[in-house]
Amino acid sequence: MGVKFFDSHVHTRFSADSEMRAEDAIEAARRQGIGLVFTEHIDYGYVGEKKFLFDPIEYWKTYEQLRGENLSLGVEMGLEPGKSRMSREFIARVPFDEVIGAIHLIDGKDIYEPDCYEGRQQHELYSNYLRLMAAMVREHPYIDTLAHIDYIARYAPYDEPNLTFASWREEIEAVLRAIIETDTSFEINTRRFCDRLAMKELVPIFKQYKKMGGRFVTVGSDAHRPDAIGDGFEQAKEFARECELTIVTFRERKRILVERQ
Repeated sequence: MGVKFFDSHVHTRFSADSEMRAEDAIEAARRQGIGLVFTEHIDYGYVGEKKFLFDPIEYWKTYEQLRGENLSLGVEMGLEPGKSRMSREFIARVPFDEVIGAIHLIDGKDIYEPDCYEGRQQHELYSNYLRLMAAMVREHPYIDTLAHIDYIARYAPYDEPNLTFASWREEIEAVLRAIIETDTSFEINTRRFCDRLAMKELVPIFKQYKKMGGRFVTVGSDAHRPDAIGDGFEQAKEFARECELTIVTFRERKRILVERQ
C-alpha cells in the first residue's frame, strides 16, 4: 500500500444518499495523505422512492481505472434476515476488495426515520437492534467488517441516545462474540467522534472486544461529502491504541496492516 492510513468507509454517487464524485473524494484523501475504500450501499429492504441499490458491473467498470494502491473498491451490505443468499450472489459479481456489513433496518423500518421509534421503549428497541446484529453477522459470515455498532444512536430521539456497555452488556457481548467467531473485523466509525461522550461510551465496548479475543479494527468516516473524509482519524488512532487493537484495511478481501498498536 502506498499510504499508511486508510478511510475504509466512504460513499460516492453510486450510493443513493451521496452525490460525491470519485475524483473529489480522491483529491480530499490525497491532501491528507490517506487512502480510501469506496463502500457503496446495497440494501434490499428499503421501500419507497429511495432505492439503496446499484449495478456492481457498472460500478466496477466506472471505477476500476481509479483502483490502485491508494484506492480499493468495496460495498456496504445491509444485513437483513433471509437475504444472505441474495447478498452473497451480489458480491460474487465483481471482485470487491472489502465487504462491510451493517444494520440499517429494524423490523423493516429505517433507523433513520422517526417512525422506527414510535411507541418503542429505548431499552427494548436497542436490545432488538443488537440481537438482530449478532444474528445477521452469523447469517452473513462472509462479510469482512461490521460497521458502526452505534448507528442507531445517531438518530434515536431519546434523551440519552448513546449505546452504553453497562446498559446492554449481554447483547453487546453477543455481537462481539459473533464477529470474533466469524473472523469479522470491527469498525471504528468516526461519524460521532465530534461528540466526546459518544466516543467515551464506545471505549468499554472496544476494550471488551479486545478482552474477548478481538484484534482487528478498520477506521471509517462514513463520508458522503469530500469535507468529511478522514474526520476524527487522529482520535481514532488514539482510540485504537487505548483499546490495544490493530488497525487494518482490506484489499482483495484480505486484511492489510495499516498501523500496529
